[in-house]
Amino acid sequence: MGIVAGLDSSSEFTRIVVCDADTGAVLRQGYAPHPVEAKATEVDPQVWLLSLGEAAGGGLLEGVQAIGVSAQQNGLVPLDAQGGPVRPALLGNDKRAQVAAADLIDGLGGRQAWAEAVGCVPQAAQPVAKLRWLARSEPEAAQRIAALMQPHDWLVWQLLGRPARRTTDRGAASGTGYWSAGTGSYRPDLVELALGHPCALPEVLGPAEAAGTTPEGLLISAGTGETMAAAFGLGLGVGDAVVSLGASGSVMAVHHEALADPSGMITSFADATGMHLPVVHTLNAVRALRGTAELLGLGDLAELSDLAMKSTPGSSGLVLLPYLEGERTPQLPHTAGTLSGLRRESMKAEHLARASFEGMLCSLADAMDVLRSRGVEVRRVFLLGAAAELPAVQAAAPAIFAAQVVVPQPADYAALGAARQAAWALGVAQGTLSPQSPPAWQGAAVQVFEPGDELAVGQAVRQQYGATREQIHPGAFSFGG
Repeated sequence: MGIVAGLDSSSEFTRIVVCDADTGAVLRQGYAPHPVEAKATEVDPQVWLLSLGEAAGGGLLEGVQAIGVSAQQNGLVPLDAQGGPVRPALLGNDKRAQVAAADLIDGLGGRQAWAEAVGCVPQAAQPVAKLRWLARSEPEAAQRIAALMQPHDWLVWQLLGRPARRTTDRGAASGTGYWSAGTGSYRPDLVELALGHPCALPEVLGPAEAAGTTPEGLLISAGTGETMAAAFGLGLGVGDAVVSLGASGSVMAVHHEALADPSGMITSFADATGMHLPVVHTLNAVRALRGTAELLGLGDLAELSDLAMKSTPGSSGLVLLPYLEGERTPQLPHTAGTLSGLRRESMKAEHLARASFEGMLCSLADAMDVLRSRGVEVRRVFLLGAAAELPAVQAAAPAIFAAQVVVPQPADYAALGAARQAAWALGVAQGTLSPQSPPAWQGAAVQVFEPGDELAVGQAVRQQYGATREQIHPGAFSFGG
């Protein structure tokens, strides 16, 4: 069918993969860092274009017929009536809107009202909270805002030459706080509640639709957010969940419908295929491992893993509740971590090492149970992040999650997902693919781990963890687990 490209503009870099449109085989790759500080909370969006141009240098896009764009989520690019940025773009890691988010929750009548309206409860990272912060902190700039875009929307618009039509997709729109994955429509009243006046919002395209074609004839697909693009690049389907092991953690699964969760633990995203991606976040994952390694005087997580493998499942009765930064799931924002089960025989370094891994995984299994309790099927768990390669994680995760665990080979899955979307839009435009069926690219190369005979042992570890959690934080979850 041809050659397509996928572009991922993350918070720190731009990656481009050029792929065979039929098979997904990677033909060429490009990379360029963003010339900004990694922890910057706002940035001139022109930086993304400069990085894009550098990554695409050397004829990388020669022969490419279509491009898909994925980009960092929760960014906000506020535009004036002429289409220029009112101020630098606000990024997802900007925490200044925490009070603004709380104000919005109260302004609509509480958490349940928001969950029913748009499938999520406002958080500081979301564009809707950023709008309220702008209205309160920079009122003159806020008054000049005439249109709203996110990073991927803005990049697509720039690639097309800034046409009158501005577009986005379901995936990116579902993270704004003013578009509902359940109804598939905007809530412009929530924009007005946050900002004080209405704004132009980009048209939401379907998964296989094209945003447009450049004057040179290059088709640009709808694009999407990084999370949705990575899920598409991994080839996730119903029954698949993704557990991301960063400093904090998340559990995301493919589901056939949007979920409204009054507790606010579930964020109801749309995916890049027409399905849904409910997500549950935890505040503590690998940070609990790093803290334990430092406490034990170990040099890195590989040493912690080796030490943990000298212990046995259950860590000789030690249980670590890894709520080191407070916790979001369950909602215990002001709590601290707890080490329980100290006895003379359990006070050994290897048992503490093992307890840190089991605590992290049990906490994520709790998050997974939030989804399972709402009817989300989980048969296979994809583990992402560098910690997924640790033997202690791979040994314990299948039995604790009660599911097959797969660890994908490291790859640029968001860029691959963007390229696969481009191939889909190109195929639909050429009449060779259906809008309902994306191209069947080869799935990610993975290592597979089964719970096998350890399933009962893993569930005993979870029961020990759950009993400790319930003793110290009674009623933290309203479902069993």
